[in-house]
Amino acid sequence: IFFFFFKQKTAYEILSGLVGSEMCIRDRYQRRVHGIDLISLMEKDTGKEPNFLEQFQLYFDEAAKLTKTNPDILQIIKNCRAVISFQIPLKRDDGKIEVITAYRAHHSYHLSPCKGGIRYASNVDMQEVQALASLMTFKMAALDVPFGGAKGGVCIDPKKYSEAELERITKRYTVELVKKGFIGPSIDVPAPDIGTNSKTMGWLMNAYKSMSGDVDINQNAICTGKPLPLGGIDGRTEATGLGVYYGIVEILKNEQFCAKYKLTPGFKGKSVIIQGLGNVGYWAAKFCEEGGAKIIGLVEYNSSIYNPDGLNADDASNYFKANKSFKDYPKAKEVKLGAENMEIMYKECDIIIPAAIENTITKFNVDKIKAKLVAEAANGPTTFAAQKYFDSKNIPVIPDFVLNAGGVTVSYFEWLKNLKHSRLGRLTKRWDSKVNEGIMKVLGIDIPSGSALKEGPTEKQIVYTSLQESMNEAVKRVFEKSLEMNCSMRIAGYVLAIQKIAQCYDDAGIFQQSLIPYHDIHYFG
Repeated sequence: IFFFFFKQKTAYEILSGLVGSEMCIRDRYQRRVHGIDLISLMEKDTGKEPNFLEQFQLYFDEAAKLTKTNPDILQIIKNCRAVISFQIPLKRDDGKIEVITAYRAHHSYHLSPCKGGIRYASNVDMQEVQALASLMTFKMAALDVPFGGAKGGVCIDPKKYSEAELERITKRYTVELVKKGFIGPSIDVPAPDIGTNSKTMGWLMNAYKSMSGDVDINQNAICTGKPLPLGGIDGRTEATGLGVYYGIVEILKNEQFCAKYKLTPGFKGKSVIIQGLGNVGYWAAKFCEEGGAKIIGLVEYNSSIYNPDGLNADDASNYFKANKSFKDYPKAKEVKLGAENMEIMYKECDIIIPAAIENTITKFNVDKIKAKLVAEAANGPTTFAAQKYFDSKNIPVIPDFVLNAGGVTVSYFEWLKNLKHSRLGRLTKRWDSKVNEGIMKVLGIDIPSGSALKEGPTEKQIVYTSLQESMNEAVKRVFEKSLEMNCSMRIAGYVLAIQKIAQCYDDAGIFQQSLIPYHDIHYFG
């Protein structure tokens, strides 16, 4: 049995954006919310920075001032529309019962369905899930992907659970979301995130199909990032890292960008340091290396390596997986362990790619960063105060919700594939091949056997080229907006997203579904 109730508004909830939108609207759109000033709070020497959700709100507030959007509409765009918290009982392999806390947040319904990953991590909480869901909305707007933002989390360390236990957790999590109407191919479409993978999505899809029966022909579109045999798409695994690479290469081709920030145009030969060697960091490192850059530093949570002559992404990744550390890595000139591992991040380089977790570059360490360009592959790695420092030093930051949007872009392709019930290119591949052969025959040119011109494009080739087009257009659009408004690329991206979402509300109008703000309803099971 599930109960819902209205909570008293505490100062923390007000600060975290958990208050009902009706209270915020009454105060109109102001940086001071119910007497609490986020900027003043940030500037106090409290020994810490605002949390992830508060950081998002600070960026949003700054961008909102540059728009002409109705203040009431801004409040709708700013806050999560629905947030759910519930508990999962798990019978462990040894027979013990454990109760696990889980979350799912829907940030925006301006376009449907909602879209966002599921994170398994021991530090997942309500504000983090809301912040990530909010970023997803802006990510989709930046890449012109027609979804609203969502995010989910389960508060566990997946390394401490067996595969069978993780499967039970995933399937129970799915069941609870289905029971509450929080998930579905046209409602909310999850994907992998930290601590989850394609196998997790396969379990989720299996649980959903078991509950929905045979009445929904589009069941496979319940999630993305699935294994290929279950309706996944070729290229999804590496999509986020590949998008990071495409975005960096494109922006360094832009002469105005390079002139503004006093950078040498071109990507080849650039020195790169990457923090985080998970899925995103590894693929970003691999594609950057293949694209002609030199990976001089790799930083993990417990160790880091440095070699000014360059590191091989595959070799370093395999070593770390085998040894759980970079300790004694033979191809590094420097190895840092434990508390010193972050020192490699502070080496001089052309490009630094934070690819791990939020709040990595803060007001406490930003002055140690010696990179000429910050390319955010993680979600929320640079705090509001750190961004201000980079702005003051004329150091460009390619923001997370633009640069790491490759994953959700290819997820969109996978969702379309599932709705069409056909792999990309299946209906046109042979025709394309025949057309190409005809053109080449007229020109008197022989097509090499096995080439895409002769055989037609593979699904992966279609995904790669479509992703490249999406990333190139996004970074150009955001940079041009930053020039127009004389602001950072991050604030320009926020402005563009706010304007797009506000236009949706302006065109569709506001439907009075309920007098109860969604995010004031909390479920407990």
